[in-house]
Amino acid sequence: MKRTLIHNATIVNEGQSVKGSVVIEDGRIAEVLTNWKPLSAPCDETIDATGCYLLPGIIDDHVHFRDPGLTHKADILTESRAAAAGGVTSIMDMPNTNPVTTTLDALNAKLDLLNEKCIVNHSCYFGATNDNYSEFGKLDKHRVCGIKLFMGSSTGNMLVDKMNSLLNIFNGTDMLIAAHCEDQETIKNNIAKYKEMFAGENDIPIGKHPYIRSSAACYASSELAVRLARIAGARLHILHVSTAKELQLFNDYSLSEKHITAEACVAHLLFTLSDYRTLGTRIKCNPAIKKQADRDALRAAVNSGLIDVIATDHAPHTAEEKSRGLAGSAMGIVGLECAFPLMYKYMVLPGTLTLEKLVALMSDNPRRIFGLGGGLNVGGEADFTVLALGAQYEIDPAAFLSKGRATPFAGWPVQGRAVLTVVGGREAYRDDGLQL
Repeated sequence: MKRTLIHNATIVNEGQSVKGSVVIEDGRIAEVLTNWKPLSAPCDETIDATGCYLLPGIIDDHVHFRDPGLTHKADILTESRAAAAGGVTSIMDMPNTNPVTTTLDALNAKLDLLNEKCIVNHSCYFGATNDNYSEFGKLDKHRVCGIKLFMGSSTGNMLVDKMNSLLNIFNGTDMLIAAHCEDQETIKNNIAKYKEMFAGENDIPIGKHPYIRSSAACYASSELAVRLARIAGARLHILHVSTAKELQLFNDYSLSEKHITAEACVAHLLFTLSDYRTLGTRIKCNPAIKKQADRDALRAAVNSGLIDVIATDHAPHTAEEKSRGLAGSAMGIVGLECAFPLMYKYMVLPGTLTLEKLVALMSDNPRRIFGLGGGLNVGGEADFTVLALGAQYEIDPAAFLSKGRATPFAGWPVQGRAVLTVVGGREAYRDDGLQL
C-alpha cells in the first residue's frame, strides 16, 4: 500500500495555519504531522511543499457544467478538469441542462454522466417545478445535494410561481432547498418600463440590467423564501445574494445553529455597476451585478458570518452567446479555475478576509452545510489542494482548461496558483510548470 508524504507545507485547517506535513495512504489522510512530530512509518513518495500552503479541497456548491445537452458550451470532463486546476475537489451541478434535471430518469442519466466523466467529487441538484414535489421522497440523499428552487426567475423552464407549490416544496422535504430568488412580476414591470423608455432604440442599454433585475426584485423573493422556510422549519440556502438589503434576512449565528444559510458569488464580490461601461454583457448574470454599496455590504457580510459560502456560479457560454446585447446575451460568468486566486488577491491581501476565513467560506462551511466528509482530518478522504500563494500572474482565458473562455476576468492580475490537487488520494491536477 503506497504511502505519500506531502512535506513541509503550511497547513490551513479549521481556522488555524501551522507548518506541517500530511501522509496519504489508501485514499485517506493517514497522518497530519505538526510540531515536528515524526512519521510513524516510512513513505514511498515524498513531495516537497516547502513555501506552499496545503488547504482542504475547495467545495463549489454552485456550478453549471452544461452536460447533457449543452456541450457546445462546456461538458463534465472539461469543467471538472478546470475545477481541479482551481483547487476545487467537489462540485454541485445545477439542473438547467437539456433535459432539465426535474425527473428521476433525467437525474439518473445525469448522475451516470457525472460518474463516467467527472474527475472530482460530485453531486447535483434536483430541480423543483410546480408539480414534481411528490418525487422528492424518492431522491437518494447520498447522490443529490439538494432541491434547486427557482423562485420568480428561471433560465431552464423551472419557474415555481404557484404559492401552493411553494408551500408543498417547503413543507415536503427535509433536504436542503437552494433557492434562486428574483421576483418575476417586479422584473416584468421593469422590463416594460425600460422598453418604453428606449422604444426608439434597438435594445435596452446593458447598464440598465441591475435596474431591471433590481434590488427590490431580489429582496421580495428572498424575503418570501426565508418566511416560508421559517414557518416550515425547512433548511434553506439562498444562492448568489447580490444586495445589501437581503442581508437583513440573515443572522451571524454559528453555522451549527443555522437552518437558513446564504451564498455570495465571486462576481458579486468583485464587480460593481460601473463595470458595465467597460465589460458590458460579459458581466451579465442573474441576479445582476449591482451598486458599489451592495458589493461593499457583501464583502462585510462574508467576514461577519451573515454569508456562509463563497461560490462561483460558473456558467460557461460561447463568446458569441455573450455578445448579443442585453436582451439576447446569455447570462452567466466563467471563473471556476481562477476563483480562489481572485479571492486571495482582492479579498485576503487587502485585509478584507483572513486566509483562514476564506478557506472556511470556500471549503469548511459548504462541507458542513451539505453534510460532506473531507477536511484535513486523520481518517478522512484525502481531498486537498496545495497552492503557491506567492505566484503572481495574469488571467489568460486561452490557458483555461474550461471550455468556457468568455470571461470578464481576462487580464486581471491575481496571486496564488494550485500546483497540486488531490481527490480521494489520487492526483487530479498537477502544475508541472511551476516549481513547488
